[in-house]
Amino acid sequence: MRLFKRASDALKDAGSLFVANLTTPRSASRNPDIESAVIKATNHDTTRIDYSSAQRIFAWIRVSSHYIRPVLSAISTRMEKTRSWTVALKGLMLLHGVFSCKVPAVQRIGRLPFDLSNFKDRKPNLKHHEAFIRAYYTYLQKKALFMSQHAQEQKEGSLRKGMKNKPKQSSMMQDLVWLQNLQGLLDVLLKIKPQKEKMMNVLILEAMDCIVVEIFDIYSRICNAIAAVLVRIYSVGKTEAAMAFSVLQKAAVQAKDLTQYINFCKDFGVIKASESPRIVHIRDEDIRALKHIIETASSKRKNEDLIPKTENIN
Repeated sequence: MRLFKRASDALKDAGSLFVANLTTPRSASRNPDIESAVIKATNHDTTRIDYSSAQRIFAWIRVSSHYIRPVLSAISTRMEKTRSWTVALKGLMLLHGVFSCKVPAVQRIGRLPFDLSNFKDRKPNLKHHEAFIRAYYTYLQKKALFMSQHAQEQKEGSLRKGMKNKPKQSSMMQDLVWLQNLQGLLDVLLKIKPQKEKMMNVLILEAMDCIVVEIFDIYSRICNAIAAVLVRIYSVGKTEAAMAFSVLQKAAVQAKDLTQYINFCKDFGVIKASESPRIVHIRDEDIRALKHIIETASSKRKNEDLIPKTENIN
């Protein structure tokens, strides 16, 4: 039965390749070579991943941003048609790899051109696999929107460079909002989690490796951003100070959640979880100390505002 299934899946992939090579006209959004590579990278084989086809796709994108449209189009077509969790997961991992390409155009993708928020496998009794796919898709959707927003903000910042009254650095409020968005991304990432030991296979473990690497990339950015905010905490207003305190409280909770998540991943057999860096835990005393600093600085500024300013008469 298993042999028949493998033969059937291989036949599906072969049929898709034949159709892509025979009927796909070259255009700005269609490329038969790219579509073939996407089909190979997202094949139905549950025992292996076609890394070479994925690397070809990433190489095209790095060569020219003009390849992004046909790559997205090919992935979207593949994702919209499939009811196989294997194909869907490989497609999401492929898209995740596209996001990691250091190309400005990738940062401007915005909303994804397909929807797996209600993904269902054609087979019954795969609800845990379906939930995993939906959670992974939700994260990539949010990350795509986050990257697009950040790219737009950077563009606006570049335009301000030509103005006379340009700010020397981003405002504290902008940094805090960005930090909160990063923390939101981390929350969504921590929801991507295999629910049963029966889900342990090559594909799930590879996907979890990608997730763990992503988690620590986001987490390190959060830690660096918090450090940058704390350096400027003495000069902020009451609203910014309250937001900074909220961010620090959230970071303390996330550090605990992250520790539990990484321990789960280690027990599950995720290799990258064993290579994870040290998680910084924020103590309650540190949070109380920050609250005292913020209140003291705020009170000092309030008193300074009450002191009448003397006018220089000359």
